[in-house]
Amino acid sequence: MTKSSTPAMPSLRADQAVQRGPAVRFMADGCTVDAFEGESVAAALFAAGQRELRRSPRDNAPRGMFCLMGSCQECLVWVGGRKLPACQVPAAAGLEIESLDYREQRLG
Repeated sequence: MTKSSTPAMPSLRADQAVQRGPAVRFMADGCTVDAFEGESVAAALFAAGQRELRRSPRDNAPRGMFCLMGSCQECLVWVGGRKLPACQVPAAAGLEIESLDYREQRLG
């Protein structure tokens, strides 16, 4: 087989196929997080290095993102007055979220 007869393989690099929204900044547990508008808060937190969002009530083990589709409830965060899965909340400029542990420490 010669090079000319080999079909070109499409690139699998995500950076060539992903169209991101504009860069935004939101607050998580009192710290700023850089994100892209429309990506999930869970993805933005993971990219920023925050892997732990809460501790399990049974053995106090760290918990974070698991299914990333809203089924497991492992990534629950407070958004306003509601507990929502971070994987289902789109990042937006000015958004303020709190992890369950952070909110409990802050409010007692």
